[in-house]
Amino acid sequence: MASHKQSYRAGETKGQTEEKANQMMESLGEKAQAAKDKTYQAAQTAKEKTRGATQATTHKAGEKAGVTKDKAWESKETTKDRASEAAQRAGEKAGVAKDKAWESNETTKDRASEAAQRAGEKAGVAKGKAWESKETTKDRASEAAQRAGDSAESGKERSEGFLQQTGEQTKNMAQGAVDTVKGTLGLAKDDEEDEPVYHKRDRN
Repeated sequence: MASHKQSYRAGETKGQTEEKANQMMESLGEKAQAAKDKTYQAAQTAKEKTRGATQATTHKAGEKAGVTKDKAWESKETTKDRASEAAQRAGEKAGVAKDKAWESNETTKDRASEAAQRAGEKAGVAKGKAWESKETTKDRASEAAQRAGDSAESGKERSEGFLQQTGEQTKNMAQGAVDTVKGTLGLAKDDEEDEPVYHKRDRN
């Protein structure tokens, strides 16, 4: 009986020991699986983080590259716009300078034309004055010649009148002298007393 109990106890102990060992093994297995799962999850998390970081870095790098590309394009366009504006301003300045040069040329031509016109007018006035002076001189010379002719004619008429008057006076004086001589000599006739006696007339 004792042996049977001992054997039973030994079997029971063995069974308990095996059960405990199995329980321990299961617990260790569960812990190991948990640790494995935890390690896997940690690895996956790290992997996801790494992939996310890589993607973020790549995205950021792409964004930076895009921004740089955009900035380069904008800078290029800005440079082109500035160059176009500068060219346009230069063209406008050239046009303004050309217009000013044309206006200055036209002003110079107009002034030259006005000066030529004024010079022509002055020349015309001077020519007119010269012609008037010439005509005035001719008129004055003609008037002087007319007056000289009138004076000469008047002098001639006066000379002829004077000579005629002087001849008559000389004739009367001679006749008077003859009559005086005849009277002195007694040669005068009675009827001669009725003849007119010529006397010397005063000169007008």
